[in-house]
Amino acid sequence: MKKALSTLVLACVVAGMFAVSTFADELVFFSPVVGSNPGVTIAGVASGGAPWVVRRGSAVLTDDGRLNLDVRGLVLPSVNNTAGPVTQVAASVVCGDAVAATSGVVGLTTNGDAEIRAKLTLPSPCLGAIVLVRVAGVNGTVLPAPSAFIAATGLVKDADDK
Repeated sequence: MKKALSTLVLACVVAGMFAVSTFADELVFFSPVVGSNPGVTIAGVASGGAPWVVRRGSAVLTDDGRLNLDVRGLVLPSVNNTAGPVTQVAASVVCGDAVAATSGVVGLTTNGDAEIRAKLTLPSPCLGAIVLVRVAGVNGTVLPAPSAFIAATGLVKDADDK
């Protein structure tokens, strides 16, 4: 009985290790998303002209190019904590010092909520990956191409982890 129990425990541990390693092999990165400040340029893309904040945001990018981006409360404090005239966004993945791929356009609510699920073609390797959230539509009109970034993957000192 003890031997059977030991074998079962060992099998569960090995299966768990395999599941974790399989998941880890797929993950390129998981990062919080933070609002942008004016005067910053990443891979030739300028930030918006006013400071943006994000209440909560995250981006997950896998090695096969699947991007899952979720932002909540991506707003302009200067416009009554709303998204102002920005009504659509897109996500661009930066590899090294160039924009490698950009998602399709999705809606951004007045409260600054958006979800992007995309399958992108990325170079291999994609070194120093950064995800930019870019303005893709203003006042309900989609732009010919995404413009300034208003949020990006990164860290904020003393961020609230709630």
